[in-house]
Amino acid sequence: MNSFKLEIVTPTKIQDEGQVEHIRCPGLDGYFGVMANHREAIIGLGVGEIKVTQNGKDYFLATSGGFAEIIKERVGLLLETYEQAGEIDAARAEVALKRAQERKDAKDAKDVDVTRNDTSLLRAANRLKVSKR
Repeated sequence: MNSFKLEIVTPTKIQDEGQVEHIRCPGLDGYFGVMANHREAIIGLGVGEIKVTQNGKDYFLATSGGFAEIIKERVGLLLETYEQAGEIDAARAEVALKRAQERKDAKDAKDVDVTRNDTSLLRAANRLKVSKR
């Protein structure tokens, strides 16, 4: 069998993506791929792009992180959030990116939570990138 079942679980829904041939995910230590018969693992995910190959075609998701649970013939992506490329509001992502960049560059940045702002900047840039897929 050259495919496996992909499920995406968020705090608000469970999405059965069906059988897929390959996924590429943003691991905390870099991107990794999964194909059928992959070794079992649980891998932490960071902010980034998930590429899914299904029936020979690729589609892309933006995620803000979570975990990949890889078990025999199934992968579960346990995600904080995700959006398919076609669902992303690019204008909204652009505004969020600009706002985060302005906070980072502000002269009175001492009142800004730098870690939280950097995460906002990363998420907005990722959403914008994936929206162009």
